[in-house]
Amino acid sequence: MSPVEIGAYGIGALILLIFIGMPIGFGMLLVSFAGVAAIRNDTVALRMMTQVANDSLEEYLFAVVPLFVLMGLLVTISGVGRDTFDVFERLLRRVTAGLGIATVFANAVFASITGISIASATVFSRVAVPEMVRHGYTRTFATGVVAGSSVLGMLIPPSLLMIVYAVLAEESVGRMFLAGIGPGLLLSLIFSLTIVLLARTRWGFVFEPGSDAADYTNFTGGDLLRKSVPVIALMGLVLGGLYGGFFNPTEAGAAGAFGALVIALLRRTLDRGTFWRLLVETGQITVSVLFLILAATFFSRMLALSGVPRELAEFFLEGPVGHWGFLLIYLGLIILLGCLIDSISIMLILLPIAVPVAEAAGFDRIWFGVLTVVAVEMGLLTPPFGLSVYTIKSAMDDPDLRVGDVFRGALPFVGAMLLCLAILIVFPSIATWLARL
Repeated sequence: MSPVEIGAYGIGALILLIFIGMPIGFGMLLVSFAGVAAIRNDTVALRMMTQVANDSLEEYLFAVVPLFVLMGLLVTISGVGRDTFDVFERLLRRVTAGLGIATVFANAVFASITGISIASATVFSRVAVPEMVRHGYTRTFATGVVAGSSVLGMLIPPSLLMIVYAVLAEESVGRMFLAGIGPGLLLSLIFSLTIVLLARTRWGFVFEPGSDAADYTNFTGGDLLRKSVPVIALMGLVLGGLYGGFFNPTEAGAAGAFGALVIALLRRTLDRGTFWRLLVETGQITVSVLFLILAATFFSRMLALSGVPRELAEFFLEGPVGHWGFLLIYLGLIILLGCLIDSISIMLILLPIAVPVAEAAGFDRIWFGVLTVVAVEMGLLTPPFGLSVYTIKSAMDDPDLRVGDVFRGALPFVGAMLLCLAILIVFPSIATWLARL
């Protein structure tokens, strides 16, 4: 059996193991070890696995993962999400469907200091949905807006998915963060236009028939300032320090985690027991992510040894499919897998195969990464997996709220993400101009 055949069988075996329920990290390690052993021998496979573990986890850059995760968890419990929504509610209350647009922009700001979509979905399902329902919006639309806008957490920097892509594609984390700003703002704008369009063309989908809007809570200028300062200060500390050249990504994560800790302590939302629970949760998330990165790195080296990426590049780029055909197939496969498995798993499976082909096609790796993240995030909204949808259902704890209603509310935002994806394909400079400065 040739190395290429072994690599192809390895990919098939990994997909089979995932579908029968094996955790993806263990599946990757098993397939990679067996693949290298079949191509070379057991000794080489064992040495390669230990070398991969050493190379993957000794990187100073990987300290950014627990720091940004801890910052996101601290921000979530400190009430910053509630304050961000209050500020945008006050600013946009006179706009058509203003609370929906306020939710989108509050999520965009919240994303810039957390980087985790599920955190956004959890916070705003408890903050924005009750307020929107109180003002006459349908529950389906309100939950759909929260689900749709939560995906901004993985696009606008800092972003955990951007970090994973940067590691697997051997690209700069800082440049990937910069590349997410333009597409994140573009997606926020498209979401807002979608909301306005729905309010004008499908009134019954957005608003409850015959409902009377409740009064808005009045905030003084001092209240708005008090609610705005922590958010602006944390954004300035993390993003200003990172893009101003004062911090590298790891140092920015440390500064952000410390800033979020100070805010939580000043607001008295953090006691000793809660802090310990957050540290344990941070450790669990970090270990999971780093173990998956280790397994994906081993899988990538097994594929490189087999020659599968080279053969695929020749098939796609020299055959009738071509460069753009490969890109469309790749994005379509991501969207399809998003219906079945989680975001990080999709990237870990596909990127070791796709990145070498993309490089052979001459695609910009940063632009390719942004397209990947946008397509991957669509999986948070599509059935039957739809992690953001199930997160909202769980956080709402409302027996009358059906999962199908949340999926229906999120459907227009899936269409908006497809439009954003098309625009980024046609105008790649939206993703690359800041990263190339």
